Amino acid sequence: MNNMLQNSGVTEKVYRERKTKFGLFSTLRKNMSSFNLSELKDVLKDNTEKTGVSFAGKFLKLDSEKDAIEVVKAIEECPHLEFFNLEGNTLGPLAAKAIAEALKKNGAALKRALWKDMFTSRSKEEIPKALEYLGASLSTAGAQLTELELSDNAFGPIGIKGLADFLTSSTCYSLRELHLNNNGLGIFGGKMLAKALLDCCQNSSRDGTQLALKVFDVGRNRLENEGAEALASVFKKLTTLEEVAMPQNSITHPGIIALAKGLSANPKLRVLNLNDNTVGPQGAQALANILPNFHALEHLNLGDCLLKTEGSLILAAALGIKGNHPSLMELNLSFNEIHTRAAAPIAQAMADKKQLTSLHLDGNSFGTDGRAILRKCLTNFERIDSLGTLSEDESDEDEEEGEDEEEDEDENEDEDEDEEEDEDEDEDVNEDYTNDNGAIIIKKIEKKVTVTDFLKSPTEEKLLLLQYENAQPFVEYVKDLVKDNDTQSEFKFTEEFIKMIMNVSALCGSGFFDVRIKAETLTDILYAELFAFAVKYNQITILNNSLLVNLGLIKSEDKTTGKIDWNLEGCFKALEKISQKEYFLQQTRDTLKLFLEKPVIISHAKVIDPFQDAKVALGFVLNCIQTT
Repeated sequence: MNNMLQNSGVTEKVYRERKTKFGLFSTLRKNMSSFNLSELKDVLKDNTEKTGVSFAGKFLKLDSEKDAIEVVKAIEECPHLEFFNLEGNTLGPLAAKAIAEALKKNGAALKRALWKDMFTSRSKEEIPKALEYLGASLSTAGAQLTELELSDNAFGPIGIKGLADFLTSSTCYSLRELHLNNNGLGIFGGKMLAKALLDCCQNSSRDGTQLALKVFDVGRNRLENEGAEALASVFKKLTTLEEVAMPQNSITHPGIIALAKGLSANPKLRVLNLNDNTVGPQGAQALANILPNFHALEHLNLGDCLLKTEGSLILAAALGIKGNHPSLMELNLSFNEIHTRAAAPIAQAMADKKQLTSLHLDGNSFGTDGRAILRKCLTNFERIDSLGTLSEDESDEDEEEGEDEEEDEDENEDEDEDEEEDEDEDEDVNEDYTNDNGAIIIKKIEKKVTVTDFLKSPTEEKLLLLQYENAQPFVEYVKDLVKDNDTQSEFKFTEEFIKMIMNVSALCGSGFFDVRIKAETLTDILYAELFAFAVKYNQITILNNSLLVNLGLIKSEDKTTGKIDWNLEGCFKALEKISQKEYFLQQTRDTLKLFLEKPVIISHAKVIDPFQDAKVALGFVLNCIQTT
């Protein structure tokens, strides 16, 4: 047999592979006459399982080495381990260590690490350790991964810390797909991820194997602008990206502009998903500038991005350039406050898109006329089959209530002019209010909310109606509140001011972007004022103690202190950013670090700390500040 192989120029390995394939083909052909579907599935399953191990959806709770025996055995017995799927199970450090030992021995051929949703009910201390074990084992085995799937693991920045060394190792030089959707990375996690990937680029280039990532998925991670800007530098370095998904990351136009610059270096981009970020007209312009670079573009998702009519017109002009984007199959501009004026340009932009199958425009404000224009134009261009439902067009309700159609059309035709008028009106109201113009005050006073109004009921709506841009109204409010406590005025001022900050910063955890931005901006202003006051009047110790009390980290010695009725998660999230400010005292940082390890006191009953994740994230930031 060996002589025959040598004479034919075929190696023994190739011969065995051909024999396996021929055997599978023969079995399939034999079964075709009776078409035994069950037997056919078994044959396919047997052949597939030889290339990997899957425990997906088994809901195993793997705590100890003993719990992991079944997984370890499967790894050891797999003749050619190309994929390893643990999705839907929960893995602790001890079990991970046992699995890692098996991977060291039999993980050299591993290409796809499919570890989605793998740490349910695990603490932030357990997850990094488990990731370190798994990553180190593959590095030791000499594996060359092409896909790393870690989505739906809410490990936050600390999880990336456990992955950082692995991501920069030679095992990841060969990565083509990286999935980190819904990991709770936050700004710091995003920055850490960016640094790890840049280091991987540098290391791989040094070793003669340039990282050539094609698919990058990092949606639902609260990256915001800073995280997006950090990752944009990675995109600029890579130049090989084909699919990028970053939905629901609270990115506004500065972050979008940075991403556009980074993505422009990746001419093979086929898929771009920025759904549910605030792109706006400015971000739309940045994207429009780079769209001509992506001749192979197939899917563009900018749904729920507050493009408005102006932004949609800018994008339509870029997409409508004849001959560009011939492969476009899907365009999503839904829920973007787009009016009638943009209906025809959007349809016109699709005229030469012969591959188009899905055009999502629902949830806008086209109105009856706009919808008719869309359908007529798309029919003329033979693209009507691509149009999705328009059942949630927002102007239907207005029309049913009898709104004047002519007035509605005028507004749609000149949205930009309307927005300028609205801004002018707001400015007039502020000016007239300052100048005590009684007529305007009577007409517009309902739109204004005072500090007193807000603190009586600190809702998201009232926060947005607060029109103060400095701390003075808040200072005056607290001074008035403590004016009868002259003997302890500075002490009482500090305590009451912190309570006020808690009510504002609690809304930093809002699910609405505009609320969150307003809360973060105002919280920054108020904390800066508080620290300046504390330093001036030697109230730093009082500030630190009161801050701990109002964060629920210690009990108050004053029995008359009211209960905590604000959202502590938002307060902790606010401190992640505020604690990095120059005015934030190191003494306060050290005090917070010391007490963050203790459970939040929300009642006399012993309960699981509901704010553990937020506290760990803050503690991680404080540690980073100290080490830099």
